[in-house]
Amino acid sequence: MSFRALRWDELTTDELYAILVARQQVFVVEQACAYLDADGADPVAVHLLATDELGLWGYLRLFAPDASGCARIGRVLTVARARGSGRGRPLMEAGREEVERRYGVVPVRLSAQAHLEPFYASLGYAVDGPGYLEDGIPHVPMIRRP
Repeated sequence: MSFRALRWDELTTDELYAILVARQQVFVVEQACAYLDADGADPVAVHLLATDELGLWGYLRLFAPDASGCARIGRVLTVARARGSGRGRPLMEAGREEVERRYGVVPVRLSAQAHLEPFYASLGYAVDGPGYLEDGIPHVPMIRRP
């Protein structure tokens, strides 16, 4: 299991293709949610790829701190073959470590699907506002403070 954090201009076409396939499989096909995944934010994100001998098994993207001083993590996924294996925790820890490596110790925000709130809470994230629907799926805003 390895993790690589890459800027947009560092991604190969094969890596980008694997990311897009995984995001579409998880967020569009599996969740039966028609939405535009290509939101224009990828060029300014850092892309964390989690791979093993079979290829990409997990992914997230992270963003530099905004005007409020908070970094952001999003598009967190594990592909079907990796779910239930405990790999989500090291993926999120690698994401937090990458935020710290690039931007220092700062608060990190994420938009969690509501059913995953306990998972993110176990990693130190706390609900930071009322729940809402995003593309028809219940979400909650969460933050992890240093």
